Order: sequence, then C-alpha cells, then structure tokens
Amino acid sequence: MSLQEEIEHLYELPDSELPESARGVFETFRTLLGAGEIRAAEKVGDTWRVNAWVKKGILLGFRLGRLAELPSSAPFRFFDKDTLPVKHLTLRDEVRVVPGGTTIRAGAYVAPGVIIMPPAFVNIGAYVDRGTMIDSHALVGSCAQIGRRVHLSAGAQIGGVLEPVGALPVIIEDDVLVGGNCGVYEGTIVRRGAVLAAGTILTHSLPIYDAVRERILRARDGEPLEVPENAVVIPGSRPLAAHFPAEHGLHAYCPIIVKYRDGKTDRATALEEALRL
Repeated sequence: MSLQEEIEHLYELPDSELPESARGVFETFRTLLGAGEIRAAEKVGDTWRVNAWVKKGILLGFRLGRLAELPSSAPFRFFDKDTLPVKHLTLRDEVRVVPGGTTIRAGAYVAPGVIIMPPAFVNIGAYVDRGTMIDSHALVGSCAQIGRRVHLSAGAQIGGVLEPVGALPVIIEDDVLVGGNCGVYEGTIVRRGAVLAAGTILTHSLPIYDAVRERILRARDGEPLEVPENAVVIPGSRPLAAHFPAEHGLHAYCPIIVKYRDGKTDRATALEEALRL
C-alpha cells in the first residue's frame, strides 16, 4: 500500500479504530512533507492541482496528536499537539532565521536561501521556495504555496486552508511582491511577477477591477480568484449605489489593477541581492 493509500485509509477511520501504527505513518508523511517531496498543491502546466490526500494527512496528524508541553525557555510556555512539533533546522538547510521569535512547524518546507525575519510563523503544509524573504510579523498559513524570490513584506498574511479538503490553498507564484499589511486568503492565486501594494486584501468574494484592460476579474464557482501575471494591484474603493449609501457618500473596498509591470516597476521592486548572499 502506498503512503497516499495508507493516509486515505486512516483518514476514513473513526478515532476509536485508528491503529497504533497510524502515528508512524503520519511521521513518515510529515517528514516527506517537510522535505518538499510531497506538496498540498502542484502546478501542472499553467494549472494548480490540489493534492487532497496531503491535506487529509495533515488533518490526521491533528486527530492523532495529544496536547503536550513543548520545549521552551522561561518564562514562556507552549502547549500543542505532540504530532505537530517545531521544525528543527540546521546550518545544512541554508535557511536564515534571524533571532527574535519565529516559529516554523514541522511539515513545512523552507528551501535553501529563504530568509525569515522575526517574528514570523510558517504553518504545516506550507511550501516556501528559494530566495524568498518572509518579513517581520508575516504569516504563511497551512498549505500555502510560495514561489521563488517572493517578498512577503512586514505584516503580510497569507491565509491557510485545510478544510474543505479539496479547496485550493493560497498560491503566490515566483517573483511576486506582497506589500506590507496585505492579506491574501481563500485560495487566491497571485501569478508570477505581480505586485500587491501595501494594504491590499484579496479574497474569493472580492472582484478585482482591472482599470488597464477594462474588465472585472471574479472567482467562479469552485475556482480561485486570480491576479494576472505582472499586475500591479492597489487597495481602492467604489461608490455604493443604493439610496442610503449614496446619500451618505459610502464606498466599499475593492482591489484595483492600476498598471502592469514595466521597467520603472522593476526598479522600484528589485530585490536587494546583498541580503540573499
């Protein structure tokens, strides 16, 4: 039986029928997940495919875990499921974790060359590729997929997703700049080279107004909201047409594409290579 078949079989069992061997199966699964050998989502051509069995495996770990005290330094004390410990990096991993309170859960993949500023949190199932910087107070949620040379600026929140099992996680493709205090949630895909200005919020239910190509981008049923390649998105607003909001000058938030990347944008968003040596 393959690991996938074992995970799917154990996932369907009630807690009372889970065998003792289930923890060993989960630990093998968690090790492969943390090594980047299995992923919650994978790109096939131009399409992202959900590996639902991987999310089932993570949820199985929550079910199998028992609340335990994790190693810590006084005066801090931490309590979590014993199946979800902190990831232990070594120098050989070639990941820069700057001192100051960052936590990476076991089962998250963080590639060589990644830089993490304090404090930050990277949850189980996340995949963070080479050359990416995770800045202070940033969150990489469960199963989020982060590409190469991405900059998650201070306070950026990349949402996680475990349920429903078949839902696509948030995906940030290569060379994306996510500005400070941005929030990207509910399976949104930000395509290669896009720029999210500080304070931009993206969710499945919010349409994006493309002021350049004169169109409105919406998530269809069962499909994600997508930010086009090289789009520059800013937080904006639009007037509400009903009588009461019109009378009071009320507006609703909306993300707006104001341009597509050009040489000026590239210079303004260029990564400082000295930080990545």
